[in-house]
Amino acid sequence: MTYTLAPISIAEAKKFIDSYHRHNVAPTGWKFGISLLEDSNLIGVICVGRPIARALDNGFTAEVIRSCVLDNKPNANSMLYGAAKRACKAMGYTKMITYTQHSESGSSLRAIGMKEVAILEPRGDWADSSVKRVRKKSTKITANVKRIRWEIIL
Repeated sequence: MTYTLAPISIAEAKKFIDSYHRHNVAPTGWKFGISLLEDSNLIGVICVGRPIARALDNGFTAEVIRSCVLDNKPNANSMLYGAAKRACKAMGYTKMITYTQHSESGSSLRAIGMKEVAILEPRGDWADSSVKRVRKKSTKITANVKRIRWEIIL
């Protein structure tokens, strides 16, 4: 088992995430992404962007907006989070945040020193607002799920 970090295009990352992420679709945009290869086969990606929450978007905070790794790849997610942390720090960010569903362990986040900072109660689906919206993909829904916000000061 030899893992290698590599750059990745947003198109390639989106295709991987849409194929393999358990409960979310690919992001529409990002600042950068990193891929993880095992013997030149793509086994994981991490996408970093601006914080989704406007109140946290101060220009110096980066958010891991997606992390997706194939099953049974030990330490792969931790390796991607560690690479994202180093890249964010090198780019001048002072904080990195991300969210997990309440049922997820967060072990990869703890491995790089991230701390739980908030428990967010379930929220409704964006398509349930008073404005009529059409969901593009109905197979991966993250509404009505308690979430945890994690952060690390870089």
